[in-house]
Order: sequence, then structure tokens, then C-alpha cells
Amino acid sequence: MSIPIYRQALGAGFFRLQPELQEYFSLAPGSGTFGVGEGVFDVVGCRQRWLRPMLRLTAGEEAFFPEYGERVPFRIENHAHLDPFGRSSLTARREIFFPGGTRIFQDTTSVEEGGAGTQARLVDYVGRYRRLVTDLNLSVTAEGRLRGVSEVSRLFLGPLRLPLPAALDAKAYAEQWWDPAAGETGRHRIQVKVIQPQLGLVLVYAGHFDYRLEPYPSGNSSAGFLPAYARPDRWERRS
Repeated sequence: MSIPIYRQALGAGFFRLQPELQEYFSLAPGSGTFGVGEGVFDVVGCRQRWLRPMLRLTAGEEAFFPEYGERVPFRIENHAHLDPFGRSSLTARREIFFPGGTRIFQDTTSVEEGGAGTQARLVDYVGRYRRLVTDLNLSVTAEGRLRGVSEVSRLFLGPLRLPLPAALDAKAYAEQWWDPAAGETGRHRIQVKVIQPQLGLVLVYAGHFDYRLEPYPSGNSSAGFLPAYARPDRWERRS
């Protein structure tokens, strides 16, 4: 489907977003272009030192990481495509340039179409193996900002589908907006907090970035096209 997934999920609310956000979230499969954002995180990573050794064990998943820094440059690429199961999706690949090395943080957000009279919903598959899946609850603020809250999460381990109980589940709270006062002509801003009831703040990142669209070098405009370097090591069909 050529309708952007965030427009499908928000319905009429999509047009209450700031115009710059509408443009940002309008990338659709088959456009022949991808989005590139470059900027700086004012804060990024895990603030709790005692938790970092645990996150170091899972860093290979490319979903969480043990570092913490301030004024850290980053780059994000957004690729709209159909996933291998035909769902309209948006894959985001973030490179975070810590002084000691670069961390990758990646996910794919796919649309699950609702039945008659039911709004489409978004599910987010996190990490290089897409083992952690969560529902996204989206809303638009009175100022036209986009807010997102991750709801119930599931962990897929082989054939097992393990719903995470509320006491163990971590929730992500995200907000993105356009700041016309930033830079010479304005900039995008984003802030995200991931909070686990028992551990507290697991991950935070907040910063600003400039955004542009670029054509795929190959000129490919196939709806299912996703560059090899942006593909996960494993796809997950279950939601």
C-alpha cells in the first residue's frame, strides 16, 4: 500500500501534525527515496552505571547498549518498504557515534490493517533479530507533535511467543516535533525514554537533527526494496 504507515495508523489525526512532521512521516514504499537524518543527541544511552554491565551482554542485539554520553553525533536512515510478508513497513537504522565506537540501533515498524471500521495499528520489531515486538500507541498533541507509547511487548524465541508481564515489560515514551527556532531554518527534535518498572530508566535519548530525502543509488523504486545493509538478520511475521 502506498499510504504511509503513520497516516494509516493516525487517520485524520495525521493532518494535525506539524507540516514538517507530516513530510517526515510521509515516506512510502516504492518512492525510490530514503530519509537521512544527521544531528546530535544532547543525551543518549543508559544513565545508571550499575545497569550497564547487563546491557553489555545484550549489545549484540542492536537494540540496547551500555554506553552513555552527551553531545553525541548520530545518523538515522529511514527506509519505507514492504516486508517479506507483504506488510507496509518502515525500517530505521541509527548509527550513534560514541567516542569509543559506533553503536547501531535498528527496528522495523509494520502496519497491521484493522478490520471493517477498525483503525490500523503499528507493531515495532526491535533489534537485528527482530525478537522483541511491541505495539505502538500514537497520538497528536495540541501543538502538532507526535507522541508514541509502546504498549504490550512480546519476545519471540524460536517457536515460543512470550508475552512480557507488566512487572517485567519496559515501556518507551517518545515525542517528536519541529522546532522552528533551532538552527538557521529550524530542526527536528526527538526525545525518548525507556522505563522498566523494576530497573527504572533503561535508555534515554534526546536531541535534534536535520533531515533530507535521497534517491537510492541504484534508482530502485520497487516497493519491496530494502538495501542489504539495512536488512535485519532475521524477519518475524508474528505480531
